[in-house]
Amino acid sequence: MSGDHYFSSQPAAPSRPRQVELALPDLTMTLTTDAGVFSPERIDPATKLLLQEATDLGPTAAEHTDPHLLDLGCGYGPIALTLARRFPTATVWAIDTNERAVALCRANARAHGLDHVRPCVSTDDEPFAGVPDDIRFAGIWSNPPVRIGKAAMTALVSTALDRLTATGLAHLVVHRHLGADSLHRSLEGAGWQVTRRLSRRGIRLLEVSRRDDRDLPAPDAHPEQP
Repeated sequence: MSGDHYFSSQPAAPSRPRQVELALPDLTMTLTTDAGVFSPERIDPATKLLLQEATDLGPTAAEHTDPHLLDLGCGYGPIALTLARRFPTATVWAIDTNERAVALCRANARAHGLDHVRPCVSTDDEPFAGVPDDIRFAGIWSNPPVRIGKAAMTALVSTALDRLTATGLAHLVVHRHLGADSLHRSLEGAGWQVTRRLSRRGIRLLEVSRRDDRDLPAPDAHPEQP
């Protein structure tokens, strides 16, 4: 992508590393951030809401002792690292188009001894580059990149949802004024079960799962490209 945004593959902003504290009821971590990534000066409020409220695997927990989890749009890693701390037997895939952000996520995971985090750089052509095609996610957590545009964001989220397990659950946080309700409608129209779990200070927390009549893709199916 062109321009210098948090979703640019190679941000042009000069590097200015700093540290932020992620403080949740069950854990505290210091994370290194940098210019040119999403919310470099603090943990974004929507991300913090997601981590405070979406704390378990739900119905899929009983079926997966070593689940694969996804942080879609990982930034410097607050979601991925929290998942890794909460689910120590899981493999946590952390993907982002921003190479600087992915490098930070990798470094932060290493600093906290979380070697079951798998950061990957995604591309427009391969949104899941680095993630084997047969991997299915028992859970997805995301504060999706709304600034790429509603249509592109919906396509990206839909591509991720297609890799949910049969009982998997996705947790998404989106501001109301940035398209949360249109995303809700779009996903329902595409056949997903969508529940608005809460709305706080204009932030919607959506939970998405498969309907009983929605087919599960074959394990070797390639995800549809946005």
